[in-house]
Amino acid sequence: MGSATVLGLAGRIQAAEDALEKENLKGNINHSVCRWPYGSLSLEELCAVCNEIGIKGLEIVGPDTWATLKKYDLYCPMCNGAETGLEVGFVHTDAHSTLKTNYERVIPMVAEAGFKNLICFSGNSNGMDDETGMNNFVTGIKQIIGTAEKHGVVICLEMLNSRVSHRGYMADTTWWGVEVADRIGSDNFKLLYDIFHMQVMEGDIISRIRQYHEYFAHYHTGGVPGRNEIDETQELFYPAIMRAIVETGYTGYVGQEFVPSRGDAVASLRQGVHICDV
Repeated sequence: MGSATVLGLAGRIQAAEDALEKENLKGNINHSVCRWPYGSLSLEELCAVCNEIGIKGLEIVGPDTWATLKKYDLYCPMCNGAETGLEVGFVHTDAHSTLKTNYERVIPMVAEAGFKNLICFSGNSNGMDDETGMNNFVTGIKQIIGTAEKHGVVICLEMLNSRVSHRGYMADTTWWGVEVADRIGSDNFKLLYDIFHMQVMEGDIISRIRQYHEYFAHYHTGGVPGRNEIDETQELFYPAIMRAIVETGYTGYVGQEFVPSRGDAVASLRQGVHICDV
């Protein structure tokens, strides 16, 4: 990074420290952050911010970024790079061949990099009923699950809300994800539980975590409504949610995936980490 960039980054970090009382993180939650909401920062800038705040992971990034993450001693708790988008996924049999090729290429790369979780999506229903969609999804995943098991990689389905953000997306409830996980029957297939999406669709977040935590390989945050900061401006109380996650014995990562809506994205990220640090 150039000197001007470093100075600008240092200023943002200092502003975040001034805005919140500095304290050591407790260590009960492994903190992570998703790359995509921080497009105003370069990858190296965001990695440096993670180091400053105490964030251990940077996620939803593919193989072309992993060397940079390792340069900053960051883990990738949720890898991507094999999917064909959100709208086309494993419920579409005509996409199975492409998905199989993609996942069988990326799965060994995830393992070689020392990471574990690789995201996948159901795709949109396009008028398909749940039973057909589930059967198609299971058929597609079973074509790659052997490769995942061989390499110790976990394929993670993210459930998304279909009411506001992703109209038509098929895997839009916890029930849908749990059902296909039971049908697949492999420890190398789990769910990415996005708290924002599931609050929009069904609520009852803490009860869902307590009941289904064995199915969840990873968690994402986000404020409701709007997917912005996770403080008192929204309807969820994240400290209680994080305590519920810790109480299940979960030792993975929690990824901040809210979209900063204020002038200083770094300050918002630091605030989100402290809110979740129970």
